[in-house]
Amino acid sequence: MSLETINQRGLVLLGCGKMGTAMLEGWLVNGVKPTSVTIIDPYPSDRLIALQAEGLRVNVDLPTAPAICILAVKPQMMGEALPQIQALGNGTTVFLSIAAGTPISTFENILGAQTPIIRAMPNTPAAVGRGITALIGNDLIDDTAMAMAESLLQAVGQTVQLDSEDQMDAVTAVSGSGPAYVFHLIETLAAAGVAEGLPADMAMLLAKATVGGAGELAERAEEDPSTLRVNVTSPGGTTAAALLVLMDEGRGFPTLLREAVKASADRSRELRG
Repeated sequence: MSLETINQRGLVLLGCGKMGTAMLEGWLVNGVKPTSVTIIDPYPSDRLIALQAEGLRVNVDLPTAPAICILAVKPQMMGEALPQIQALGNGTTVFLSIAAGTPISTFENILGAQTPIIRAMPNTPAAVGRGITALIGNDLIDDTAMAMAESLLQAVGQTVQLDSEDQMDAVTAVSGSGPAYVFHLIETLAAAGVAEGLPADMAMLLAKATVGGAGELAERAEEDPSTLRVNVTSPGGTTAAALLVLMDEGRGFPTLLREAVKASADRSRELRG
């Protein structure tokens, strides 16, 4: 389905918090017409209210058969919110859920077994257009429907397709929870700088810029991260001294991150039962 199809048939967004708003802004920049978007949100933001002047539809009647319906409410609110769009199930509307931990089967039970459903896991850098989202669809999702979902999610970052829904637990642990690991790295790196004599504000500025810049370099460089690490590590130098600690198999990053990612994935499995 093309952008033209979305503009003709319409797009419904159930829930428009930070993630929903970030996606909406990306869609509008990339050619989705405000008049083709219907928002369902009990507490519309000032931004949504302002966009009504451009034709955005907020808390009004749903289109008869929109091209896609994005479910962007929190998982604990899903049971209360889904009845509002239940009538669109078992039809031609594609449902795209970004609710963490809610399996496709839950939506099939509520919306109907003949409902095309895609489950997606974005992450918080989507708020600045630097997210990455993993997707998996049920048997009713064809290549055209998946391409439509990917094009919408690529408005806020990159996308990857999974081979099976079971992989979503690992995705949750790596990219879903991953930003928190990086934020913790920044705060602990800054604290270590303070311990070595830097002013707190300078240490935080250095830590943020270093982590952000290194991430950008890792994405843009042709070399893999291992090669980039070697390139900045002089034998017997200061970086090498630090890496002896960080790469220690007993107490360094390899062990800590394996344990952290496993704990997150295990918890994800527990939450979905």
